[in-house]
Amino acid sequence: MDTLLSKDQWTRWRRTVALALLVIPIGGGACAIAAVAQESISHLRQAKIFLAAGDYRHAIQACQREVVEHPSAESYLFLTYVYQALDAYLDHLAKTEKWVAVEQLYLNLASERVEDLTDPPDVLARIAKEIIQGAAQKQSDMTAAMAARLDDKAVAYRWKQQTDWRRTHSEDWWFKPPDAWGW
Repeated sequence: MDTLLSKDQWTRWRRTVALALLVIPIGGGACAIAAVAQESISHLRQAKIFLAAGDYRHAIQACQREVVEHPSAESYLFLTYVYQALDAYLDHLAKTEKWVAVEQLYLNLASERVEDLTDPPDVLARIAKEIIQGAAQKQSDMTAAMAARLDDKAVAYRWKQQTDWRRTHSEDWWFKPPDAWGW
């Protein structure tokens, strides 16, 4: 097994390859099914990597692509988790008086164009914290409600896993989704 992949990732990759091998003889259209499955895993894997790096803008964007291309309770839940992780990370930075990191986080969320290098979006760190947290909380509430509309039992199950994860990783849970989620 490749050391770059976790056991779950390796299993998913093998299943995707097996599915591709099964559907290839059926016709060209069936190959698209395997490609879509791999693309879906890719968005969630990207979001997980961006989350680990503290790149919340790209983590949110990867989750949003997943929601649009493969809507499900799980995709909405992952997006909700990223919003809540952003909120908690900001809270952690404020409690530990790391205001420069708050400013950097604000720039990560506000900047994405080359022009931002010559005309950066400036804002005071404490104001940025309030703006970002308010928006993240509203978005989190909205996406959680959407996930519950799709599959309230799956949502309840995943949130129990998330609650346990937060309790056991109270100082850094905002950089990684629960291991049990397998993404």
